[in-house]
Amino acid sequence: TDEIYIGYSSPKTPSRVYLYNLSNKSKKLVKEQEIPSGHSPDNYIVERIEYESHDGRMVPLTITRHKKTKIDGSANLLLYGYGSYGNSISPGFSSTRLSLIDRDVIWVTAHIRGGMEKDMKWWKEGKLTNKKNTFEDYICAAKYLIENKYSSKGKLIGMGGSAGGLLMGVVANKASELFLGIIMAVPFVDSLTTNLDHSLPLTVGEFDEFGNAKDNEEHFNYIFSYAPYNNIKKKDYPHMLITTNLSDNQVLFDEPAKFTAKLREYKTDNNLLLLKTEMNAGHGGKSGRDGAIEEIAIDYAFALKIAKTDTNADDKKIQNAELKDGLLTISCKKIIPEHKKKKLIEI
Repeated sequence: TDEIYIGYSSPKTPSRVYLYNLSNKSKKLVKEQEIPSGHSPDNYIVERIEYESHDGRMVPLTITRHKKTKIDGSANLLLYGYGSYGNSISPGFSSTRLSLIDRDVIWVTAHIRGGMEKDMKWWKEGKLTNKKNTFEDYICAAKYLIENKYSSKGKLIGMGGSAGGLLMGVVANKASELFLGIIMAVPFVDSLTTNLDHSLPLTVGEFDEFGNAKDNEEHFNYIFSYAPYNNIKKKDYPHMLITTNLSDNQVLFDEPAKFTAKLREYKTDNNLLLLKTEMNAGHGGKSGRDGAIEEIAIDYAFALKIAKTDTNADDKKIQNAELKDGLLTISCKKIIPEHKKKKLIEI
């Protein structure tokens, strides 16, 4: 046959399938993803750029924003990262992200080492005793985006799940001052304890990714030096939403529970620290379309709430946060700083 099917999408273009003729090089659109609420790709700008990491390596970023969003440091920015197991994060289309992007939140995916976006070497430079390259790549991405006015210090929101949650935990400990908030889904945050327990179902199978701390002193010292739970400090942390699932057999629920408890003891700020435990889900989250939508909605509601609070940061203080029946409610109290209060002048 002279005809093949080609699938295509981009961060601003919904999935399309073309019938392509190899002989005359013509193509015909045969299927396109429908967005029920409507979608115009012309409303969005996508950039693929590279920045320099701590050791000179050039790391790719995929940046998606609304065309009306200003690049002057005023926008909030969600920086997503994973960087493990050789998993490459494809810059495909996601209709759910538009709910943030349409509200002036810039979405950035950092294609950091540990994935295979730039061949097998990219993976090898982000695992075992090179694992810290993953974390440094991400932190350098945040600094690059701040320096180039995509956002500002204290206006970024970090996001990652599972091994990406490990990334978020390390970043919270090392570079918390850059972030307004961090969203961690089923995070691998007690990585040293898990690595030492060879009876757990996944530990032995991950020796090639993270090392064997029980039998290798170098691996022990290296993992200990970055493991999120072991490196929590007495300092200010950003707003944090941590989610876990009771039936998760890959990252046991006790990891984020321990991490949250220790954070509550050590952190010196009054920012939100929320732990949500889903009682009927595994590592991949709740089953069913509605369950997946609900989990995304909670993450995005948290991001939008803290971004809104940040808009007049001097005038608002978070009083309380409640997560009930899938609804996240955050109440704020308006504060009038001394320098903004009207003063009486005696004549």
